[in-house]
This record gives sequence, C-alpha cells and structure tokens, in this order.
Amino acid sequence: MAAPRRKGVMAEINVTPLVDVVLVLLIIFMVTAPMMQQGLDVNLPKASAKALPAEEEKMIVTITKKQEVYLNKTKFAVNDLRPKLQAIYADRTRKEIFLKADRDVSYGFVVQVMAEIKKAGIEKLGMVTEPLVEPS
Repeated sequence: MAAPRRKGVMAEINVTPLVDVVLVLLIIFMVTAPMMQQGLDVNLPKASAKALPAEEEKMIVTITKKQEVYLNKTKFAVNDLRPKLQAIYADRTRKEIFLKADRDVSYGFVVQVMAEIKKAGIEKLGMVTEPLVEPS
C-alpha cells in the first residue's frame, strides 16, 4: 500500500513566467532603442580624422539639407546667428564651437555660416564628420 501524500504548500519558485516577461521586455527595448535617437538628422560627410575628446557640453551649429541653421536645437536665421553667438560667448574664456553640415548643402552656404561664426568672435571652429570606413 502506498503512503498517503500530504497536500502542502509547494516551495519551488516557477521562473518560467518571469523569463517570458523579461524576454518580451528585451525585444521591446531592442526595437524601440533606435527610434529614441536625439538631435537633428543630418547626413554628415565622412573623414578619416580622429574624434576630439569631449570635456564639457559644446555649442553645435547644425545646417540641414534645407539650409536651416540651428544652434544646438534652436532654429535661427543666418543673420540672427552672430548676435546670439556674441551674447553667449561674451563671458566665456574658451571660444570654440562645432559645425555640423549636411553633405548636400552648398559649399557657399556653409562658408557663409562659418563667416558669421568667425565675425561673432569665436576663435576655434571644429567640423563634425562621420568616421571614414575604409574597405578591408
């Protein structure tokens, strides 16, 4: 004869539902992470120069394909850029700024924006590019 079994509390933890939930969350984050890209979308030219080390938050002038000029994320007309930069850099000791321009923007327009930046008294102007991928 078999001994009667006692009906008691099961002391084992079932981790299957936990694994299912974690896998679903992982898939959701993998799908949505590329969509959370910040900043303005510009098609940058490629260059083989090394990236500069970042020490503090930098000011970035962005020129889009439609020749729109942004200072960080605020849109400005080219004529309004110089007074704004002069006001921002009036009390700064390091007068440097970075320029991101879409590769399809005309060279003349980029030079015009660069001239406005130089007229504002900014001494260092860095060009932002994508790293050049060399075929192996």
